[in-house]
Amino acid sequence: MKLQITIDGKAYEVEVEVLEDDASPRPQSYAQYQPVPAGQTQAQGIADDFDNDKVCRSPATGLVIKANVEAGQAVEANQVVMVVEAMKMETLVTAPHAATVKSVNAAPGDSVKMGQVLVEFE
Repeated sequence: MKLQITIDGKAYEVEVEVLEDDASPRPQSYAQYQPVPAGQTQAQGIADDFDNDKVCRSPATGLVIKANVEAGQAVEANQVVMVVEAMKMETLVTAPHAATVKSVNAAPGDSVKMGQVLVEFE
């Protein structure tokens, strides 16, 4: 099958070979973000060992870019406590409410998994 595509105003003719029958089911290859209701674990299959009001969890598998808090520090509601990079996008991890930081469980350069506890509050 021949197709014509245009990139930056320049047209290219390409030949495409169809390897699968269009009637066959295709696997879903896109991840979807769905907000998690309050009080539930943010990642399926992760044990809820912590009270979710007393922790900040990683929203995605990625790399910690910046830790903005340390143990003993007071934080306000919605204050950025950590920055996690996943797929070249930075995600701000914020405090759920005003509290005092009990422990910081990840440092810049650490790899983290989705749902991993990053910061614990008293």
